[in-house]
Amino acid sequence: MNQSADAMTAKELEYIADSMSNEDLLYKQCVVAAATVQNPQIKQTVNQLMSKHTQHYQTLLTMMEQHRQMAPTQPQQ
Repeated sequence: MNQSADAMTAKELEYIADSMSNEDLLYKQCVVAAATVQNPQIKQTVNQLMSKHTQHYQTLLTMMEQHRQMAPTQPQQ
C-alpha cells in the first residue's frame, strides 16, 4: 500500500485522542470501584476491566505514535 492510504486524517486522530480520554476515565472509574467494592467476584471483574481499559489505551497510544507526524499541533479552525 502507498503511504497516503495508510495516513489518518486529522479528524481520525482527534477521534483516537477522544477515545484515549474515554479509556482513561473508564480506568479511573474502575480504580474507584475496585477500592470500594467488597464482593471478591465483583472486585475480580473490575480488576479485569481495568486491565482491558489499560490495553485499549495502550493500543490507541501506539496508533497515535505511529501517526505522530500527522497529529495536529495546533487547533483546527
